[in-house]
Amino acid sequence: MIVGVALGMMGALLAAVEITAPVRPDVVIALVVGVPGVLGTLTILMSGRRWVTALGALVLAVGPGWFGALAALQVATGV
Repeated sequence: MIVGVALGMMGALLAAVEITAPVRPDVVIALVVGVPGVLGTLTILMSGRRWVTALGALVLAVGPGWFGALAALQVATGV
């Protein structure tokens, strides 16, 4: 799960650099937390092997890492 959080933070930094269009905050929060949460939970629930469960936990952990990095960027920019 630590790897998932790290991947989420790196993904947030890359997305913040690459995406310059204004996006509504509620849409970003829904996408950042909702999509990995749903995909990770479904992967864990449907897994038949241990490595698939671990992959689901990794995907599930991407959301909080991504959200934390985006929140830190907003605080640092003063928004």
